[in-house]
Amino acid sequence: MSEETKPASAWSTPPGAPHWRRRETPLARFLGGTPSNVALRLFFLSLVVGALLMWLDIRPIDLVQDVIRFARHIWSLGFEALREMGDYILAGAMIVVPVWLVARLLNWRGPT
Repeated sequence: MSEETKPASAWSTPPGAPHWRRRETPLARFLGGTPSNVALRLFFLSLVVGALLMWLDIRPIDLVQDVIRFARHIWSLGFEALREMGDYILAGAMIVVPVWLVARLLNWRGPT
């Protein structure tokens, strides 16, 4: 069989593709390279970023504690806002409900 008459398989690459992209597995396509190359790149990138963070005196535990503190702050703001809204509703209801009740009583007609 010639190259042109061979059936295309899931593992084949289009003609003219660079040699380093030929016969790429689905895992390699997902990762963006072979697993060992990706692991090596991630290792060195983590080393550089980690060194930069240590130079800036940012520790991993500090980041975790800051995220927890931020979540607690947002949580407390949410409930504080709900409590304030409840105060507004209660203050408004002290005026609205009696006015509504008086209006209902004034418009009330007994059985006709």
